[in-house]
Amino acid sequence: MARVVLTANFALYTGGESELELEAESIRQLLRCLGQRFPALAPHLEQGLAVAVDGQIYQEDWFQPLAPDSEVHLLPQIAGGSDAC
Repeated sequence: MARVVLTANFALYTGGESELELEAESIRQLLRCLGQRFPALAPHLEQGLAVAVDGQIYQEDWFQPLAPDSEVHLLPQIAGGSDAC
């Protein structure tokens, strides 16, 4: 099972649970499982979200496969910088 770590922002919707294990074959499946387990979290998983799998950040590749021993961190999406100085 993948080890999932949630930032404090997301743990607000899980009753304070910030680390858990889920069985999922892809990022998309993992997000669906989280949304079903924690309905209050589901809408936030559909908004700006970055997912780090074993240290590699994914922002759009929801079909990225997960290994059974993957460590997955869910983070608010990282916004781009500005050209202003």
